[in-house]
Amino acid sequence: TSPSTGFDCSGFTQYVFGRVGISLPRTAEQQRQFVTPVSNPQPGDLVFFGSPAYHVGIYAGNGKMWDSPRSGEAVALRSIWSSNVTYGRP
Repeated sequence: TSPSTGFDCSGFTQYVFGRVGISLPRTAEQQRQFVTPVSNPQPGDLVFFGSPAYHVGIYAGNGKMWDSPRSGEAVALRSIWSSNVTYGRP
């Protein structure tokens, strides 16, 4: 949940949004339930995989997102790999 200890997906989004003064709940599903759903995502919106959500990233535009794939893996810009996603705006 921090740069020094490492991130999982929802820890990363919680940390990033916290740095700009937006408090998010801890898990991907809690974050999905917290945000306002949007159908026309903008960069900075959250991307959720599944319902209940099992993964979350930060939408970057053009079919890409910033995410932490799992603890111990590097945060990176990646393609959104599924069409089964929803978007939300904190």
